Amino acid sequence: MPALMIQGTGSNVGKSLFVAGLARAALRRGLRVAPFKPQNMSNNAAVTANGGEIGRAQALQALACGLAPHTDMNPVLLKPESDRGSQVVVQGQVRATVQARDYAKLKPTLMPAVLESFHRLSAAHDLVLVEGAGSPAEVNLRHNDIANMGFACAANVPVVLVGDIDRGGVIAQIIGTQAVLSDTDAAMIKGFIVNKFRGDPGLFDDGYALIRQKTGWTGFGVLPWFTQAATLPAEDALDLRRASSGGRIKVAVPMLSRIANFDDLDPLAQEPAIDLALVPAGQALPGDCELIILPGTKNTRLDLAFVRAQGWDIDLKAHLRRGGRILGICGGYQILGTLISDPMGLEGPIGSVPGLGHLNVETTMLAEKHVRLVEAVHAKSAQPVRGYEIHLGETEGPDRLRPFATVQGKAEGAQSADGLVSGTYLHGLFTDDRFRAAFISSLGGQASTLRYSEKMEQTLDALAAHIERSVDVTGLLRLAGCAQETPLAE
Repeated sequence: MPALMIQGTGSNVGKSLFVAGLARAALRRGLRVAPFKPQNMSNNAAVTANGGEIGRAQALQALACGLAPHTDMNPVLLKPESDRGSQVVVQGQVRATVQARDYAKLKPTLMPAVLESFHRLSAAHDLVLVEGAGSPAEVNLRHNDIANMGFACAANVPVVLVGDIDRGGVIAQIIGTQAVLSDTDAAMIKGFIVNKFRGDPGLFDDGYALIRQKTGWTGFGVLPWFTQAATLPAEDALDLRRASSGGRIKVAVPMLSRIANFDDLDPLAQEPAIDLALVPAGQALPGDCELIILPGTKNTRLDLAFVRAQGWDIDLKAHLRRGGRILGICGGYQILGTLISDPMGLEGPIGSVPGLGHLNVETTMLAEKHVRLVEAVHAKSAQPVRGYEIHLGETEGPDRLRPFATVQGKAEGAQSADGLVSGTYLHGLFTDDRFRAAFISSLGGQASTLRYSEKMEQTLDALAAHIERSVDVTGLLRLAGCAQETPLAE
């Protein structure tokens, strides 16, 4: 079963993007390739056609492989709901909500599902590219591990370690990782890659040689910084520093503490007419914006309290007095209502809290989770649009008589009587070029000729070519057990 696992010296070192690029390179060499991540932790999820959810990075990697996202690509997804607890999604479906200290007890029961999904992918493809989580150097988490060396050993998959030179100390990152691993785990690592190099890679020749000498591992290359990475959907909230600037239409987005599915914003950020401002905690929402988007959140009541703590509730009232518009997506939609009730304590203590009151709707949290792909029609523009739902809760009230959209003839979302405030459960709206153009037109602007899906494909091809120029792709495929060595197609 040809497979290769890419692990990292830490979080956000570029594992996800490297796997996506390597997958596209393998696809262009004629291989049927699939992505796999045993365990992921992210509130940026994608919906699969079989009605489940996986990490956004695996959905991007699936696109790089020319595949539709499937729950087998990320069999365990942890979605943090608080500082100490996460929802556990297994093969696409919610299994439990556990505190961090209790997850260690649950992990041993999850390995069978992880291996089952991996073997299904292996049976159907020429190559499976596996992404680790965090770092194998977190040896305090090694017992019953399913994310890194625990999986690599159980499935007998060779590992290549990626270090991030941009954050500094890459020599210590890689050599130090080997130093803290057991002999058994260290033996699973067959090579390393230095990622995110800026400038002349030849300047690192001595450091590269030192890593090889100290570890005995094969060096597969020094990969320069990929400047187009910002145009691809991000999974880690660390990437939320990204924003566009210079457009005539200012759109502000408060960075909620439990922000989820924030890649909803990516297509807007790439429109020249839009100046997208991501507003961090402690800063006021700008007074000169045309639109404020309240994004999704993994815990609506916690982020409602967070909005109030930042004074953003006051900023929103002032924004409406100036005639500005507000769009709430998913949890942001719930926050805009008059009441949020949690009779089962799904997001914290049982109880109800008043919402911001800008939409005359009430939300009740229910155990059943809505996860589905959606084809809708936007009410104001009559524009067809594709998106997805992934939420807890049912929302009802008088403003639902003015829906944001219709889905199979049924009302979806809500609008205020004056038309300034809208709410919807539909994620991914702005990836639809026609809807995005109509939406920007409603703000008084003009959309560009951006074809978002086409640009994603072009960027993945560019990433594959970028990797081929600097990394020994043939050597990686040979290590994975692939006999296919066809050169990259032009």
